[in-house]
Amino acid sequence: MNQTEKSAPVGEAATNAHTPPKKNVVDTVIAAGNFTSFAACVKAAGLTDALAAKGPFTVFAPTDEAFKKLPSGAYDALLKDSARLKAVLNYHVVPGFFMSRDMKVGEVMTLQGTTLTAAVSSSDLRVNGARVMQANIVATNGVVHTIDAVILPKNWQLLAAAA
Repeated sequence: MNQTEKSAPVGEAATNAHTPPKKNVVDTVIAAGNFTSFAACVKAAGLTDALAAKGPFTVFAPTDEAFKKLPSGAYDALLKDSARLKAVLNYHVVPGFFMSRDMKVGEVMTLQGTTLTAAVSSSDLRVNGARVMQANIVATNGVVHTIDAVILPKNWQLLAAAA
């Protein structure tokens, strides 16, 4: 191997982390192990095939801990309301491939059809106040960013299930 083959363009080396991704965003989320609630929602909403498609997609995936912060019964209620569930999940997906360094301060259109708000600083990336805890998990059809909260379109609320 000559010297030119070894050196990657600046910024590419960290992105490629030795081997290209082998999983799409859905399989990447499932394989990570800390997104079981999100993966179950994707399946329940019938979005598995859509998010396994060509893309590219930027997915802000809430961890299982994020789902535990929802009001009591809200997760189960969501699972029973497939239209609302699909809308909430699509709100976590932005069309396009956006590494954390590509994110800009301001509004970003989601697959759900409304915008989320990105807040970017040198040390922090947030979407609608949810902190990106792990960024740039590259998949074959996009990128996944781990977030610490379930995000919702403006003026939406997930209510606790009625007793």
